[in-house]
Amino acid sequence: MIDEVDRSILELLQENARISQADVARVVGLAPSAVLERIRKLEGRGVIRGYTALLDPPAIGQSMLAFIAVRTAQAPGDDGVAQQLAQCPEILELHHVAGDDCYLAKVRVRNAEHVGQLLRHRFGRIPGVVSTRTTIVLETVKETPRLPLGGMPESVR
Repeated sequence: MIDEVDRSILELLQENARISQADVARVVGLAPSAVLERIRKLEGRGVIRGYTALLDPPAIGQSMLAFIAVRTAQAPGDDGVAQQLAQCPEILELHHVAGDDCYLAKVRVRNAEHVGQLLRHRFGRIPGVVSTRTTIVLETVKETPRLPLGGMPESVR
């Protein structure tokens, strides 16, 4: 169960994972030791899966964002293509989807030439990949790793 205090702690950690336990404690009205205990329990239950630094893609030479739909000829239940796609470091997210396509990959790359190389030398060499369809992002209006916690159903709380 996630109560209101846990939800507040999770909101604070999503906003800034480097926030001190003392600052969290001050906001939620608990002792720092109680906050530490709650965070450890949330980690132990897998609610908090880890902590990471968010990088600015253009600052590290990865200005282009694209989504690549992948269609495969694999049999139902065969995840060989997914396993090989998941090994590609440019793929930030890989989703098995319903519809005409089998997978949707979110990729970060340097430029359009890099997308072409990725399609030819990585995706195109995976046995079972039948076709790909690429959508280049022109502008990102919203992108966040934060999950909304305000509308959690009572059964999850």
